Amino acid sequence: MGYACSDTLAAVTILDKSTVLAGLFAVWDDIAALAAGLDDAQWQAPTALPGWTVHDVTAHMVGTESMLRGLPTPETDVDVSTLTHVRNDIGAMNERWVRDMRRISPGQLLEEFRAVTADRREALTALSDDDWNAATMTPAGPDSYGRFMRVRVFDCWMHEHDIRDAVGQPASNEELTGPAADLALDEMSASMGFVVGKLGGAPDGSWVSIELTGPLARTINVAVTGRAQVVDDFGDEQPTSTIRLDGLLFTRLAGGRTPLDHDAVTYGGDVAVGRRIVEHLNYVI
Repeated sequence: MGYACSDTLAAVTILDKSTVLAGLFAVWDDIAALAAGLDDAQWQAPTALPGWTVHDVTAHMVGTESMLRGLPTPETDVDVSTLTHVRNDIGAMNERWVRDMRRISPGQLLEEFRAVTADRREALTALSDDDWNAATMTPAGPDSYGRFMRVRVFDCWMHEHDIRDAVGQPASNEELTGPAADLALDEMSASMGFVVGKLGGAPDGSWVSIELTGPLARTINVAVTGRAQVVDDFGDEQPTSTIRLDGLLFTRLAGGRTPLDHDAVTYGGDVAVGRRIVEHLNYVI
């Protein structure tokens, strides 16, 4: 999973290591518990990700963590870059891991997931603060290694819900909330300036408020003053456009997992701007 966004580095994002790791470890635990209850047919259920089953989504997460351990990407007997759902180099790399692991059973794959995440827990826990805050390349462009790990929380959390959707086991309100969900939404919020200003084309002078409802309730404010930026509030200004929708639906639209139904979204103020932003909400590539 990658982002369609700027790769210009201004200053790295400094994030609390213990908070991010708590979310990452929690979502790994949730995925392992969910996967342990699946039968063979559910492992082969298609997901919202083109060409990928539940087995493939899990293999992708194993592959990414294996890569971060320093293991080489496996070779395949086909040119994966020619596949219609592979759109970039990151996608090609992901596909090679997925195809390589189709040879192993669901039980073996779950053990691989548990093993690689256990190894990564140990390595991440031992990481120094200097290395945690060091600049590196991330799917969101150059930033801190800590930001990269928040992206990993977002990625894994999204994939947990890919699996849940595929097998018809949606999260309860209690399962939906927690440190991983908070971090995933923090990560998504950080990209909303790009989404509103660049993809959605909100004009200069816009004050856009995205109001998420339900268990994932929060408000994301974006001010377009030359450059669109996420802000805490608009001061004395009122939003020029408001967009109100369920928080989980927001994440699925931003990840390109579900088609847009404008009837599920409530707009206020400049409706045309609001609708255009929602129509371009999918920034994950």
